[in-house]
Amino acid sequence: MKTFSHNHYNPRLKEYARELRTETVSKAEKVIWKGLLSRKQTGERFLRQRPIYHFIVDFFAPEIGLIIEIDGNSHFSKPDYDRYREDKLVSLGYTVIRFKEGDVIWNMDVVSEQVRHVIHALRNKD
Repeated sequence: MKTFSHNHYNPRLKEYARELRTETVSKAEKVIWKGLLSRKQTGERFLRQRPIYHFIVDFFAPEIGLIIEIDGNSHFSKPDYDRYREDKLVSLGYTVIRFKEGDVIWNMDVVSEQVRHVIHALRNKD
């Protein structure tokens, strides 16, 4: 299994990431954080609003290199940037999965199943 030792951590974004974690958390981010991403439920440690490279990702599991992004309304107006961002993160070796905000809120069972499937696949990679 590939190890992610320093995870392309960007300390220059630390304060902004802290602000995002405490002041601008969306309902969907709260739902997935409390309802799915605890270590008890997934067996993985997830970090919220993690600075990686030049980006801040919504959720990150460092041991398996999994990034989970929740796309709210702001993402509809910037699909090219989201694609660039995702391509760059994938080129750094990460696995990125995206969910629409509405799916997290209204279809949490489906989201949970997909996240668990990806976690299982990444653990059994190589």
